[in-house]
Amino acid sequence: MGEAYIVAAARTAGGKKGGKVSGWHPVDMAAEVLKTLTKGRDAALVEDVIMGCVSQVGEQAINVARNAVLAAGFPESVPATSVDRQCGSSQQALHFAAQAVMSGSMDVVIASGVESMSRVPMGLSAALPAKNGFGVYKSPLMEARYPGIQFSQFMGAEMIAKKYDLSKDVLDEYAYNSHRKAIAATESGAFKDEIVPLEVTLADGTKELHTRDEGIRFDASLDGIKSVKLLQEGGRVTAATSSQICDGASGVLVANENGLKALGAKPLARIVHMTVIGHDPVIMLEAPIPATLRALKKADMKIGDIDLFEVNGAFAPVPVAWLRETGADPARLNVNGGAIALGHPLGGSGTKLMATLVHALKARGKKYGLQTMCEGGGLANVTIVERLN
Repeated sequence: MGEAYIVAAARTAGGKKGGKVSGWHPVDMAAEVLKTLTKGRDAALVEDVIMGCVSQVGEQAINVARNAVLAAGFPESVPATSVDRQCGSSQQALHFAAQAVMSGSMDVVIASGVESMSRVPMGLSAALPAKNGFGVYKSPLMEARYPGIQFSQFMGAEMIAKKYDLSKDVLDEYAYNSHRKAIAATESGAFKDEIVPLEVTLADGTKELHTRDEGIRFDASLDGIKSVKLLQEGGRVTAATSSQICDGASGVLVANENGLKALGAKPLARIVHMTVIGHDPVIMLEAPIPATLRALKKADMKIGDIDLFEVNGAFAPVPVAWLRETGADPARLNVNGGAIALGHPLGGSGTKLMATLVHALKARGKKYGLQTMCEGGGLANVTIVERLN
């Protein structure tokens, strides 16, 4: 079995719902990332583009990956496919890309993701058919197995908070620190090498390059976060301790030894290990904990061997519970902030986190990184990488 290397990793700066990036068609936004990943390289060498996207309807329908390839100006010979593993869609795209080059069936593959949550609202792919009489995703057999259960990530977040006895104060503090880290990373230029600039039109008609994550609250205070009302009476989670709706795209260029030679490139990192598991679909968001433990065991590593962690903060209870159960060093987790500050563009988040992780390892001179995220349906992917350059 060959190796899989990350040659390039990039992402757009996140846009708030209805914000600066909302003027971009998601296909064109994804195309900008594809062009960046292949800048100075022959795009014809790319043997497949695998793109994560959760809401594959409307502007993200009809194989958004293929449409992005065409919009990017790639040769028509470059194929593409779209993947839905819910929030882990583009992390799964990375796993598929790595598996392809490790097997030797392909040498160069792009893994990517996109989600315009402004233009294609969350849940539209289920809500629109249901509203127009085309049924719902929960089948009779699913209903028989989970009678009366309404699968909900919001409820899952509350269930985790209660199961692990995570107080609202602890969750609020985590959210506040996410903004603080994101502010520090932004002001120090930590994201500059990973961000793909997008030209946006402002309210007054002027244009600028969008290079700063729009969701960061530079005026965030702990008291302000604590004052946000609960999502449900008697709960512990608020909008301030939940990830932000976000528009964004991201991607990584993956190659094996033959691909590196063809590209004339040096790798940024090597894929060390990949895991994906299924878990309880009702609590839903707990899966990163057992997935991480399984991945470390399979990789013959300990939690202390990992220098940096990216655990998607879809809701604050997820990374906080993960920290407690894995025993990871909190100082190594989401060092440049997480989704609460930077946003969570659903299908675009997997390779977004990997872009941030690879560049953070390089900036800090660290070696090993681990990425994981909770996913709808009670799933979780884990990717362990080794920085090389």
